[in-house]
Amino acid sequence: MNFIKRTYLKYSTKGKHNHVLNQIAKIQGLQLSPSIAGNEIHFKHSGLIGDLIYAIPAMLALAKDKNICLHLNLNKKAIYNPSMRHHNNDTMLNEGSLTFLASLILAQPKFVVCDMLTNQPVDYDLDTLRELPFILNTHNIARLNLLCFGASFNLSKAWLIAPPDLTFANEIVIARSFRYRMPGIDYSFLQQYKQLTFVGLPDEYEDMKLCLPNIKYKATSSALELASIISGARLFIANQSFPFALAEALKVPRLLEIYYDRPDVIVIGDNAYEFYLQAQFEKIIKEILN
Repeated sequence: MNFIKRTYLKYSTKGKHNHVLNQIAKIQGLQLSPSIAGNEIHFKHSGLIGDLIYAIPAMLALAKDKNICLHLNLNKKAIYNPSMRHHNNDTMLNEGSLTFLASLILAQPKFVVCDMLTNQPVDYDLDTLRELPFILNTHNIARLNLLCFGASFNLSKAWLIAPPDLTFANEIVIARSFRYRMPGIDYSFLQQYKQLTFVGLPDEYEDMKLCLPNIKYKATSSALELASIISGARLFIANQSFPFALAEALKVPRLLEIYYDRPDVIVIGDNAYEFYLQAQFEKIIKEILN
């Protein structure tokens, strides 16, 4: 190894180490075991709705026998690759997000409040995750939330409940957001299966119809309704998105389209499949459905 290469490695590594130390210093004073009076524990979250679903295991683990009050910090600006669509007017959460989520969150055991953050007390700030010295787009977000606060939860078990909508018991339910699409993946081979339903946004549905002209559309007005459809489906297929976060939390039969540049959704437990290439996609579908 020549002098120039040795020098480059030395200082590039040193730079990375210093960056990590700076990040650690930011969270060194994090209160891991706050003193909490009463039977309620308060959490703050500012992230996307999918990230919120992956934070629930940490909330359950930290709450123990206390009830959970979740306060959402609305209208925080989202930063996205300009080539990717976003539907919340460039914010992580807004009033519509809160309305959409609240029925699902409040249907969960232990959750007694889901509201907008104003001046409520906060025992645990779940946004601390963003200060950890990790490359977030290559890690399991649910695991990182637990790691952040020194908590433990069996991520192979369901952490969300929703009454299954059995009218979808024979349906393959699909969601595919415009973000995080793996290049080269084509859903058109699914046309051989007649019972196909799409959930998601109207423009996403119109896009899916280009390759699956006969797929039906089911609009949903709440996260609880969406979760019930996913819970009742024969199989759920999605890319890395909020609907797949629900499927992972529910541990229903699910198939994930992985995005090569941000593989931060990790399937764990029974009934879980994932694909990266077209051949894998078609093989898995054939084995599951035939």
